[in-house]
Amino acid sequence: MKRLLKSKLIIPLLALTVFLTATGFKSDFFEIAKQVEIFTTLFKELNMNYVDETNPAALMDTAIKSMLDDLDPYTQFLNEQDVEAFKISNAGEYSGIGALVRSYKDKLVIVEPYKGYPADKAGLKAGDEIVKIGDISVADFKEDAGELLKGADNSTVAVTYLRQGKTGMAEIKRESIEIDAVPFYRMADERTGYIVLSRFNAKASEQTRRAMEELKEQGAEQLILDLRDNPGGLLSEAINVTNLFVPKGELIVTTRSKVKKFNQEYKTRQQPLDTEIPLVVLINGQSASASEIVSGGLQDLDRAVVMGARSFGKGLVQRPLKLTYGTQLKVTISRYYTPSGRCIQSLDYWNRDNEGNAVRNTKYREFKTRNGRIVTDGGGVLPDIAVRELGSNDLIKALQQNQLIFDYATAFSYQNSYVDVSEFQLPPETLKAFREFVSKSDFSFETQTEKSLKEALTHRDEVVFTDAIESDFKSLLAEVEKQKLKALDAHSSEIRKLLEDEIIKRYFYREGLYEYYLDNDPSILAARELLGNSKKYLETLQ
Repeated sequence: MKRLLKSKLIIPLLALTVFLTATGFKSDFFEIAKQVEIFTTLFKELNMNYVDETNPAALMDTAIKSMLDDLDPYTQFLNEQDVEAFKISNAGEYSGIGALVRSYKDKLVIVEPYKGYPADKAGLKAGDEIVKIGDISVADFKEDAGELLKGADNSTVAVTYLRQGKTGMAEIKRESIEIDAVPFYRMADERTGYIVLSRFNAKASEQTRRAMEELKEQGAEQLILDLRDNPGGLLSEAINVTNLFVPKGELIVTTRSKVKKFNQEYKTRQQPLDTEIPLVVLINGQSASASEIVSGGLQDLDRAVVMGARSFGKGLVQRPLKLTYGTQLKVTISRYYTPSGRCIQSLDYWNRDNEGNAVRNTKYREFKTRNGRIVTDGGGVLPDIAVRELGSNDLIKALQQNQLIFDYATAFSYQNSYVDVSEFQLPPETLKAFREFVSKSDFSFETQTEKSLKEALTHRDEVVFTDAIESDFKSLLAEVEKQKLKALDAHSSEIRKLLEDEIIKRYFYREGLYEYYLDNDPSILAARELLGNSKKYLETLQ
């Protein structure tokens, strides 16, 4: 009787659950279908009736990308050209002029020509502004003009550029460009190997393995793995790089999503190369995604000491989904969690402030590494040992975003000369000259203090907000403005490091910069000192 009664209760409950689920699905499906129909009708009527000729493809591209702007910056629509660029980034090979370029509204700027590649052979330099490619003016080209520089091997492209106010022309013969994941590795001293891992493309783990093997053959008994400025890449390669240092079967990353099939655990699958060699991993504020998987995983497993500055904080995983006509949607499908269970995502794109900006996580939860050390989530990977010179703040970020360090390095390179990187030394008056350079520019940035003061002036309470108080507020704002330039002096060590890096590349390319690092970089010197003190190294991991 009880069993029969139980059955009578369960069956209606199951039916109700199925009905509600189906109803919810139908409701969602109806809403999607409704909005698609509205948009399709609007799009059709707009293109048929607008007073001027329209470009349907461009309109649709803008509409899609604007819709995705309300999500996170990593969920992106990829048209056919974007898909090709995405493949190139992951494969590490393409055909072009061999230079890093930055796109602006009316020009392309050469950020860094790669040594020995076509742009370098043609004499292009960092800071050159490309204004014309072939017969096409960059200012008139509505798409990414950088794509015009790519092409088949041995094909040529003519560029017109501005350098220090003078116009120049160059005929560049394109060739196959290989983007190394490990652009540099060398013995830092007789016992310490140094490896730069600059990106996580398909070559990352194999090139890191090869570098380790060669350095160990040369006598390396300890290693420095440099992940600074590494923006990430393939998740699988992050697992494989970590696997070089930890045993097979070790959990490195867990992904969690609202879609069950994306909930996965990623463990190491290969036999490691060396699980005992003392290891320091260097990170900074531009170390992101896969770099944080490696540094966070090795930190959680107490396999390496992490040094530098807090990493970027990207704890989101993307997957490309194929659409029609060769396009794709690169969509955020899950968050990833390091072995200790923490997610290092620093920005909350789903809870924004009044201005629509993503909110930064400020409440960090504590987790424990394998040895019981305290680590936190929600704000990137915090290094075990901080290096002041790698620190950043709103002022330094604003200087970089406004290209002031880049532009100063360009001007400096045309006024000074160096023959060998071993001779390089930044003149003592450089910081003072840079300060004057900034003061003469149109550089401006708004501090959080200024934002708060201006908001108070805008939303003032007339009952208590007198003319005297308003005058005090304005005086305070003026004083804050004066203090901005003085803040350059307070952060001179961080700014000096950025200037050195940018200037050295102008003379000796990136390879010369890494050579200079071996004996002059504060992070590498600190890492070598730590590795040379085995007691302190082990104590840091306990």
